[in-house]
Amino acid sequence: MPIYVDADACPVKEEIYKVARRYAIKVHIVANAPIRVPQEAMVELIVVKGGFDVADDWIAERVEAGDIVVTADIPLAERCLVRAARVIGPKGHEFTEDAIGNALATRSLLEMLRQSGEFGGGPAPFAKSDRSRFLSKLDEVVNAVRRATGR
Repeated sequence: MPIYVDADACPVKEEIYKVARRYAIKVHIVANAPIRVPQEAMVELIVVKGGFDVADDWIAERVEAGDIVVTADIPLAERCLVRAARVIGPKGHEFTEDAIGNALATRSLLEMLRQSGEFGGGPAPFAKSDRSRFLSKLDEVVNAVRRATGR
């Protein structure tokens, strides 16, 4: 059960390392440019070169049932859910098959409103409570996957 991290702009990498150490889980940090990661055998940095969605493609092509993906990217979340992975956003929200359609529709609507100039800004700033919620959710998901798969 590896953890795949869409690492560009991911604010919870330290929390991921903490949980991964606790359960001895391999972490794949996937980024478009080199970033600093712990020098540990369980943490692998994968730097992908190329276009806009290359990191997303790398993750989506490798993820398997029961793996965990951390991303804020809703289309990537959908691609991973199709492969039966568990997907968590950096604010501690778990993406599910039941809700991914609504998330995609909302994303599309907000993008359309931003382009028309009727809506500005982006998501709310990342807060300490988001970090705590993420840590709790990741721990919960790891334990659920371990129970379900015996890994």
